[in-house]
Amino acid sequence: MKLGSMTAVADFPWSSPALRVNQNRAYGSGKGILDATLLSSGERLAVAASTSKFLAVVSSSGIVDVLRGFSPSKTDVSLFHYSAASSRVFLLVYVDDIIMMGNDSTLITTLLHGLSSTFKIRDLGTPGFFFGIETLKIDSRLMLSQRRYMDDILTRVSMSDCKPVSTPAAVTQDLSYSVYRLCQFMHSPTTNHWGLLKRVLRYIKGTLDHRLRLSVSVSSAIHAFSNSDWAGCPLDRKSTSGYAVFLGSNLISWLSRKQRTVARSSTKAEYKALADVSAKVTWVVSLLQELGLHSGEAYTLWCDNLRAVYLCANPVFHARTKHVEIDFHFVRDKVASGDLVLNFVSTKDQLADIFTKPLPGPRFATLRDNLNVVTHHPCA
Repeated sequence: MKLGSMTAVADFPWSSPALRVNQNRAYGSGKGILDATLLSSGERLAVAASTSKFLAVVSSSGIVDVLRGFSPSKTDVSLFHYSAASSRVFLLVYVDDIIMMGNDSTLITTLLHGLSSTFKIRDLGTPGFFFGIETLKIDSRLMLSQRRYMDDILTRVSMSDCKPVSTPAAVTQDLSYSVYRLCQFMHSPTTNHWGLLKRVLRYIKGTLDHRLRLSVSVSSAIHAFSNSDWAGCPLDRKSTSGYAVFLGSNLISWLSRKQRTVARSSTKAEYKALADVSAKVTWVVSLLQELGLHSGEAYTLWCDNLRAVYLCANPVFHARTKHVEIDFHFVRDKVASGDLVLNFVSTKDQLADIFTKPLPGPRFATLRDNLNVVTHHPCA
């Protein structure tokens, strides 16, 4: 196997160097994915296969001595980490791409020397494009953009010169919500769906300069907003769950997805949504703990349904909820163990609203701003 390229990246949180190594493989990396949870089952298998092949090559070559001490992550199969005293190095593998970053330049140089003695690598400078995402460093902030991917989509469908619109649907909804609804009719689309698809593409045209902002945060606490739209689908009356997960002030994960079963009450729909975000946050916490980056603070969930909050916090209510699937009660267990703090938030301040239901234009724009989505025009 050949490793094609390597890149030194701009500031890691500890102002440390980071590196990217690209493997010349028969298949390319994914595009347009900001959240690994959105990978299809096939793409997840590709990640696992590429990781296994990488390890096989590493094990069969002299490079195993160079990488001795790296531990595979139990939380993410594509992540490897190394810790010694205050030195930390992370190695992330995705199909034909590898990123290496750490706070010990000497150790990284040693690893690179070992890699270069076995594989063909070259320094490409600061990586501006990885995993379908462009990164732009402005002062102490990072801007994440998918403009290149969006331009590619518009070009492929000959809509590069289309007239942009400010919302992805006639009644304002988040883009992920609109795309999710469209995907439900891929097997039998109608002219109405075609019209909505073209509007989504026109919305993409109007948001080419939108970026997700990541900045230094004074807090490393994890908190998340959870919401649901009870019986919102007119076809099968299933509810839609949505959540937004923050690490400090930075948005790191989000979701808009129809629930698998019909909820008999709004409380049950909200409770299911809480279970989804709890599972996600539990994964994030496990990863941070494994890397030694977790602050130890309990994570906070914000929900705008008082009954769901009481249901999770008060075991007396459980006698009345035997119809709720048992696996959803692990939210209550997290609260009881002190790992999770569940608080009520007013609908006005519920950020996850943008992922579950149609909203008025001004409300949509406000929530989008609060998710750290900003407009940044590229320099001419």
